[in-house]
Amino acid sequence: MNLLKKTTYLILFHSSLFILLIVGLQNNEKTSKVNFIINETVKLPIGFICGASFIGGSIAGSFLSLKKINKKELSS
Repeated sequence: MNLLKKTTYLILFHSSLFILLIVGLQNNEKTSKVNFIINETVKLPIGFICGASFIGGSIAGSFLSLKKINKKELSS
């Protein structure tokens, strides 16, 4: 049950960060493309690219730490 509460909190927290990011970048005019190996993206605001990368890394790190916490709780 504790894992469910933490997961719900993390999803709500990161969703609210993403919504604030989108609202904050409504009138941003500086755009750039992200070049991947095969294709490139459409022009996106630079702040959105940086913010989405930060939020994605935060989500990945949070769920990795949850996995570690879950293993400790199961072994105890």
